[in-house]
Amino acid sequence: MPKTDPRVDDYIAKSRPFAQPVLRHLRKLVHRGCPEVEESIRWSHISFSHQGRILAGMAAFKEHLSFGFWHKDMEPILVRDGYKPGDAMGLMGRISSLDHIPSDAKMARYVEMAVALLESGEPARARPKPGPKAPLRIPPTLTAALKKNRKAAATWDKLSYSHRKEYLEWLTEAKREETKATRLATTVEWLAEGKSRNWKYENC
Repeated sequence: MPKTDPRVDDYIAKSRPFAQPVLRHLRKLVHRGCPEVEESIRWSHISFSHQGRILAGMAAFKEHLSFGFWHKDMEPILVRDGYKPGDAMGLMGRISSLDHIPSDAKMARYVEMAVALLESGEPARARPKPGPKAPLRIPPTLTAALKKNRKAAATWDKLSYSHRKEYLEWLTEAKREETKATRLATTVEWLAEGKSRNWKYENC
């Protein structure tokens, strides 16, 4: 059975309807081509790794999604087959339906090539230099709630930038007032218990 990450399930479920079947199919093909692959959420997108190195990644946007292999030597192979380097990880261009991705047989060959490149030990690509982190905007409601709960405030002070961002994104994406209130209460409760936003998945 493929080793899956519940966060990837959540990512796909929250993506636009047109993107969901494509993401699921690409995910299946990567697992089929590399049964040992490990999946995760990295840089807010879906990432696949093999032997501790990034194999491929995919991301969904409002009107398209992208998929690409991480190793730099995959780019000329894809260009030769008619694909053009595109957005972010999108070495296959802008994808909006299953018709825009290679056949299952061709994808299997691509995955095998990408795995072989990683296992060869050849450098994949230079790690991008991190840019300056945007300041996090903390909602007044959270600030007020933390002032009333010392344990929650202590945990918040110790959280990394990325862990704080996960909580803030969860809080601010809520639309209904009832949902906002429920998420705020849950946030304070989890923080008081010393938990990060995705604590349920950290030991999966």
